[in-house]
Amino acid sequence: MTENILPFSSLGTRLKAIREKLRESLSEVSGAVEIDEKDLELIETGRDRPSEDVLMLLISHFKIRDSAAAELWQLAGYDKANNSDDSTPTGAKNTLMVMIDPRIMYSDNIEVLANQQGVVLNFSQTNGGPGQMLTIAKIGMSKDQAKTVMGVLHQTLYEMDNPSIRRQLPPPKNSSDQK
Repeated sequence: MTENILPFSSLGTRLKAIREKLRESLSEVSGAVEIDEKDLELIETGRDRPSEDVLMLLISHFKIRDSAAAELWQLAGYDKANNSDDSTPTGAKNTLMVMIDPRIMYSDNIEVLANQQGVVLNFSQTNGGPGQMLTIAKIGMSKDQAKTVMGVLHQTLYEMDNPSIRRQLPPPKNSSDQK
């Protein structure tokens, strides 16, 4: 009877055990995978099933590998082993597919983190009250790429502010002009 009420209790119990073994709090893990602490608690109690994206983030955060990750995936009901129309080619079962989202997310805040290896830009939006920020995008890049991005942004904004100074191709040279 409890299984009908808490259909994902095995998954939740396993995720909670992993979190506790790593000595991480609900708050730490929810912050790391960017979900609400209450949502993580519902997942750990088996009341809710994490989305595929959240489960992938948890697996990545906990550094779970191969068979253990596949077991969590199966406990969440995302395995294809029980589907008769499995058309996934052999060897492609562990492929992560990234969906391209054409929406534009506008941010009103940016946090820049940098070290010798590179730069991470965290774009966020105000989410309700003061100090409540919702991360909408994280972008990482090398220091060289960050310098290139900075130059392109600077040039683009300069040209917007100075429309008369648009770059133009030089006029073609005619053979008659060359004497």
